Amino acid sequence: MEKGRQSAKDVVSQLRGASFEEELDLADSYQDDPRKQVQAAVASARRRHERTARERSRVEAMYQLQWRLGGHGLVVGVDEVGRGSLAGPLTVGAVVLPDEPMVWGINDSKKLTPARREELAARIAELAVAIGMAHIAPESIDALGMGVALRMGMRQAIADTGVEPDAVLIDGNPVHVHPRERTIVHGDAQVACIAAASIVAKVTRDHLMVAYDQTYPQYHLAECKGYGSAEHIEAIRRYGLSPIHRASFCGHFVDASGPED
Repeated sequence: MEKGRQSAKDVVSQLRGASFEEELDLADSYQDDPRKQVQAAVASARRRHERTARERSRVEAMYQLQWRLGGHGLVVGVDEVGRGSLAGPLTVGAVVLPDEPMVWGINDSKKLTPARREELAARIAELAVAIGMAHIAPESIDALGMGVALRMGMRQAIADTGVEPDAVLIDGNPVHVHPRERTIVHGDAQVACIAAASIVAKVTRDHLMVAYDQTYPQYHLAECKGYGSAEHIEAIRRYGLSPIHRASFCGHFVDASGPED
């Protein structure tokens, strides 16, 4: 069918379904179409393209910083989740990303919706050169303290990648877990491989806490993921601590006499 004979509905559908690479040229090809519905779709396509271009520039800058800090070899990004949780493990992720294709949309996991994190975790799993994961149990955190537990988790996650890294980029301050370590404050929002590590660690730990909710439903773990929500703290006061609680984190919420009757 000739372009000029397409219905306005078909043109709108074509514009909405166009890829990033196609949509600007397609919008240009319909810019003189006099139909109001088509003109609205063209304007929408141009705005969508501009938003996507800005987002891609943000992600490209994250890769550029990764390459500047770590080079183009095997660069492991490392991040943790669950540091401030009252229950459940400290989880550390370590990810090696290829230079291409880029994982569009990656960001600090805290800036993403749960649904978007799930989508990106699946994409990272599909593309990553290597992924490592470590869980440090609550009893180890209680026995060793968070600083030692964090270093242990990072070493384990890096080792779990199964690669010998050319560089290790870690979110936060120096932790001294690898001779090729470089640390970047707020690295999870600035460096591609660290952002990827934050996403896979968050999604992995969230799944674990949802599973724990089946065993300990009174603590609302599926909702709070082990953090100190009002409902979680009230449950600790009422029922005491479960085997997955960090006793050293919960002293303010548990009376020495034990849970309420």
